[in-house]
Amino acid sequence: MAQAKKGDKVTINFTGKLADGSVIDTTYPDQEGHDCGDDECGHELGPMELTIGEDEFFIPIEEALVGMAPGESKTLTISPDDAFGEYDAENVFTVPLSDFPDDIKPAVGMGLEVAGENDEEYMVTVVGVTDENVSLDTNHPLAGEELTYEFELVKIL
Repeated sequence: MAQAKKGDKVTINFTGKLADGSVIDTTYPDQEGHDCGDDECGHELGPMELTIGEDEFFIPIEEALVGMAPGESKTLTISPDDAFGEYDAENVFTVPLSDFPDDIKPAVGMGLEVAGENDEEYMVTVVGVTDENVSLDTNHPLAGEELTYEFELVKIL
């Protein structure tokens, strides 16, 4: 049976979980604990297509696919450095509530797209709100998290 190698286009199914077992991403539409529909996790449900070695997914998973045959499965734990990076407290900053348009009422947990220097747009999460200020976090919501992925090589294309 054929084995996957670097440069092969393949399809995989996967489920990604946090250390507490909560599902953060999956290609399986009926995965227990999965609460995002098509494209809410950044992709459609069903097998994901990628080219091994093109850094289209987590590099440790792409590397682990090398040598696998269709139908084989693996489980891999990915460190924060290989996922969304370590959490950096310096990426949290405070702005005056008065800087927000009247139609936006910041609330803890709210995701916002903001413009930075040079009109560069990036995502932030509201982590604190007072009567005068709003604290925003530019870290990825999964920064600092160790992720466990169960994945199966479905097909070598």
